[in-house]
Amino acid sequence: MASDKFLEEDRWDLVIQPNKSLLNIPWADIWRYRDLWRMFVKRDVITVYKQTILGPIWYVLQPVLTTLVFMLVFGRIAGLSTDGVPQVLFYLSGITIWNYFSESFTNTSKTFIENAQIFGKVYFPRLILPLAKVSSGLIKFLIQLILFLGFWSYFLIATETIQPNAYVLLTPVYVVLMAGLGLGFGIIFTSLTTKYKDLIFLLQFGVQLLMYATPVIYPLSSVPEKYRPFILANPITSIIEGFKYGFLGVGEFPWEHLMYSVCFTAIILWLGVVIFNRTERSFIDTV
Repeated sequence: MASDKFLEEDRWDLVIQPNKSLLNIPWADIWRYRDLWRMFVKRDVITVYKQTILGPIWYVLQPVLTTLVFMLVFGRIAGLSTDGVPQVLFYLSGITIWNYFSESFTNTSKTFIENAQIFGKVYFPRLILPLAKVSSGLIKFLIQLILFLGFWSYFLIATETIQPNAYVLLTPVYVVLMAGLGLGFGIIFTSLTTKYKDLIFLLQFGVQLLMYATPVIYPLSSVPEKYRPFILANPITSIIEGFKYGFLGVGEFPWEHLMYSVCFTAIILWLGVVIFNRTERSFIDTV
């Protein structure tokens, strides 16, 4: 009688078991811990600029100041072409969508290093943290997109220098691809840094170098023919070119290049999940 009562009371709401499949994504657990996901997103948004003087205004100032520097250095001094588009729009359009990728990549790449103590003390689906980084970055991206749309609306009404088209409707697709690439590359990188910690020092340099291999500060049309295959091999190229083509009416938009980016993103995400799940099993012993 007592044993039956014990068995009846000894029922667990959650049973933590080892992840046997490298491709397993704990969707049920992620949904169960969605409140924790929201808490991490709120933490990332609030605490970044909590002790700064200007606070969230930096969300707007950063792309504006970067655009001004690009206009001076690459527009005035270097004299790079912007395909006839006003420089402020050309640079701001590239910066806006590029920043979302670079910050998603940079922030998720520090998942294991920055949260080792939390991971060692309490259970929750580890993928929640990189997903929260990408989600909080989306809030910043939307703020900067509104800023870009403000400048874009002015030039659209006051001038005839831009010719937007229906491809602007693909903007959500570009955002999803940038999020997927940032998440995929980020979780691969954070998995590698658990064993090779010096890789973290190469991150900023690598992201900066990648930006110069992407048509952010120059149009694809200005790239010499012999270098075009290398630039087009970059999956971010077609995303940024498509974004500019839709809003500004300049650039190139071959569908096959966009499909290449879609396939590349899917492969990177798949590879990232495999490596992340494998590292998750034993990373606490190496961090």
